[in-house]
Amino acid sequence: MSTRAIVPVKLSLTEGDYYTLWAPEWKEHGAEWQAFLGDDDQLFLFTSPAAMLAFLESGQKHDLASHPRWGSFDSQPEHRVVPDKKDTYDIIGAPGFLAGRPSHENVSTVARIFAVTRSLAEVTSANDAVVFFATHSVLRNVDRGADHYAGPEGLSEWSAVGRAVLSNWPKVVADLDAQVNVVEMVKDKVDDARVRIGTAQAAAEEARERAEAERRAEAEQADPYDISAWAAAGIDPVKITIQGKTVYTLRTYLDGAPVFLGRFGEIFTFPTPKHLLRWMVENNDHDLTRASTWEDLVTAANSGELEVSVHRDNSYSYAGLVSDMEKGPEEVDTEQMSRGYELLADAADWAGDDSLNSYFLANPRMQDYISYMLGSTESSGYVPSKPYSDHAQGWKELEEMLVKRFSKF
Repeated sequence: MSTRAIVPVKLSLTEGDYYTLWAPEWKEHGAEWQAFLGDDDQLFLFTSPAAMLAFLESGQKHDLASHPRWGSFDSQPEHRVVPDKKDTYDIIGAPGFLAGRPSHENVSTVARIFAVTRSLAEVTSANDAVVFFATHSVLRNVDRGADHYAGPEGLSEWSAVGRAVLSNWPKVVADLDAQVNVVEMVKDKVDDARVRIGTAQAAAEEARERAEAERRAEAEQADPYDISAWAAAGIDPVKITIQGKTVYTLRTYLDGAPVFLGRFGEIFTFPTPKHLLRWMVENNDHDLTRASTWEDLVTAANSGELEVSVHRDNSYSYAGLVSDMEKGPEEVDTEQMSRGYELLADAADWAGDDSLNSYFLANPRMQDYISYMLGSTESSGYVPSKPYSDHAQGWKELEEMLVKRFSKF
């Protein structure tokens, strides 16, 4: 059953298919209400959505105008009167669904038919139909879904529902047939409404397709890493290629400060992602346990659901930097150098030692060189000049400082 406040529905009865509006139960001033399009005396049914739209636009009075959500419904485009597939109810055909097995489709269809039929009976005071639902408690369980009929007694209970309907449904349908009051509208008005409904449906479909295309485009542009367990935990795998080798570790930031997988200034590094994952599930003596999400990753690794995925922003390569520096500033990839320096600084900050600062104090020209290459305002007007071998050697020493922090290399 639809959860919308006012729903266009298609009802199949003895004489054919009819269209109307249904307001399932709502609460107002502490009381529960339900209604169909009609007035105090009768239910209004139409032979097409277009005829119903022509009626609604005619200004004729009806009870749903007092519904608290009527204004919202009435302001929607013209195709608001067209039922969705799930809002079509084959009331006269209900026994046919019960003749089949209690599949998800059959049970959900019967549940929807029962819901609208019971509501019709109560709103129109169709006494035989009201009594049928009131005296057969077995009918209520269809609302529980197909799983209710999956147990040992399920098929037997489904058959009991079928027997109750088979014996009483003709009387229920006849009672509802007596409530049919088809409202006839002027043909020209109906034809005009039909055209406008078609136009509104086409516009809605175009908007839906456009939104779907935008959604697909966004999905294609989205970074898969953003939905990974690593991103959720805020702890990132880090890949470091340096001195011809590649190692893996982990890093996060707590209160803005870097924290590596390691302890006492030693970064725990691994030759492959598999080695890293295996170590994670067997060890818990390191600084990353300070992160509240660490156990989430360990749990995922234990269950085999965690894979090491390194985001490009967490992949660092020092390959070729030393040789490029020997050739001159114009040969150096400053983006690569900047990222390499970022990792050097993070490692020193996490370790809490003065090795990096001490090195720059002892080698001020190297600090000036890095500031110049990275466009820092602290370069103090320094411009590198030949020979560039001192710069290359200085950078090599910085790389050595980083490698010495690795547990395995």
